[in-house]
Amino acid sequence: MFSKFWPDEQIDQIFDLKPEKLKEQGIKGIITDLDNTLVAWDVKDATPDVIAWFKIMEENDIKVTIISNNNQERVTVFSEPLGTPFVFSAKKPLSRAFKTVAKEMDLNKEEILVVGDQLLTDVLGGNIAGFYTVLVVPVVQTDDKKTKFNRLVERKILKRMPVKDNRRKEE
Repeated sequence: MFSKFWPDEQIDQIFDLKPEKLKEQGIKGIITDLDNTLVAWDVKDATPDVIAWFKIMEENDIKVTIISNNNQERVTVFSEPLGTPFVFSAKKPLSRAFKTVAKEMDLNKEEILVVGDQLLTDVLGGNIAGFYTVLVVPVVQTDDKKTKFNRLVERKILKRMPVKDNRRKEE
């Protein structure tokens, strides 16, 4: 019952996703959450590290699209300066936005990784849609009011998650 909430992998931060490793796994696209995955939920713009990460992915022909449940203004202000495609008001965990982005990327599900900080939206949505999912530690431990309830439920699910350390190892 809980297996749809379990990610395929866990990492500490988005920067742990390295293009060389992704290519070895056959990954050509990343669908990423925005708030508390790329930057803190209350940070308006991409940080220099995030900008550099997007640039590295682009240089390595790895497509990145942001999918967020947040509003149009929030997601547009963050995404447009990066020149990256985005979906706002995505209604995660529903799979429609994930499938639409995969089609726009012109990639198969096996070539796309979904990364986010929430089990109830990012991981569940990615799993329902049939993608490889990666749970990232939230950038900050505070949340927008809308997310606080999800975190309560998430803690209960995390207690049931099988214990395994499948974080990427640096080589």
